[in-house]
Amino acid sequence: MESFPVVNMELLNSEQRAATMETIKDACENWGFFEVVNHGISHELLDTVEKFTKGHYNECMERRFKEMVASKGLEAVQTEIKDLDWESTFYLKHLPVSTISQVPDLEDEYRKIMKEFAEKLEKLAEQLLDLLCENLGLEQGYLKKAFYGSNGPTFGTKVSNYPPCPKPDLIKGLRAHTDAGGIILLFQDDKVSGLQLLKDDKWIGVPPMRHSIVINLGDQLEVITNGKYKSMEHRVIAQPDGNRMSIASFYNPGSDAGISPAPELLEKENKVIYPKFVFEDYMKLYAGLKFQAKEPRFEAMKAVETAVNSAPIATV
Repeated sequence: MESFPVVNMELLNSEQRAATMETIKDACENWGFFEVVNHGISHELLDTVEKFTKGHYNECMERRFKEMVASKGLEAVQTEIKDLDWESTFYLKHLPVSTISQVPDLEDEYRKIMKEFAEKLEKLAEQLLDLLCENLGLEQGYLKKAFYGSNGPTFGTKVSNYPPCPKPDLIKGLRAHTDAGGIILLFQDDKVSGLQLLKDDKWIGVPPMRHSIVINLGDQLEVITNGKYKSMEHRVIAQPDGNRMSIASFYNPGSDAGISPAPELLEKENKVIYPKFVFEDYMKLYAGLKFQAKEPRFEAMKAVETAVNSAPIATV
């Protein structure tokens, strides 16, 4: 069985750079996921983020989650629940404007740590995008520029906990989906597993590794690469024991960024498969179809593009 791709970022500065770039290339083309180690974010910072995140759940989120479970009678369900996720979450926005100061119930020290963490992740995301450019034969900075829009990229974090579930066979931690955006950086629990991706019609576990960051590609990178890179369906399996921490940061295009296949890639392939659209329009469509297949979303955006392009030009 293939082993999950792990990229040692330090090797990019050694004689093993070419092999490391090939690992990234294969991961982007065939997995849509890879795990990075020696990524430049200190273990001390990661440990502090984990400590505050788990402490915040215990103090502020756990009671609310248990009340929700009780109110819906979820502990006694007998049939599969298909419209609910067994997770406790809150959101932080970083770019273009930070909302960390506005999120309730966070200690000042936790806000400070998450702000520092987000800044490190932003730099890592941009470094990774340039590595993808190199592998794709695009000019350095192409993907960052494609994401920019008029106000820069959007960047935010979903902080999740997946508590022990009494009926893990009937309730998913998080239902299967692909991510709508650009590049996703996940700091996950290194002791409690649950994240899986669908590869070759088989669900494969994403291994918990201490101090690693899991990278996955969103729908926008599939569009920009005209399908050369794939956003892969993934899910979280609820566990009967242990509370799984998941901190997923989404480096996405700006809301008004125009997304389309890169012209340089089209010149090589001579065939346009994916649509051209404004990111915000895709997100509006995605909001109602997140847990459905991505292909109909692409087709819907292609239909909108066709309608716009074929509309008669207004004359005065």
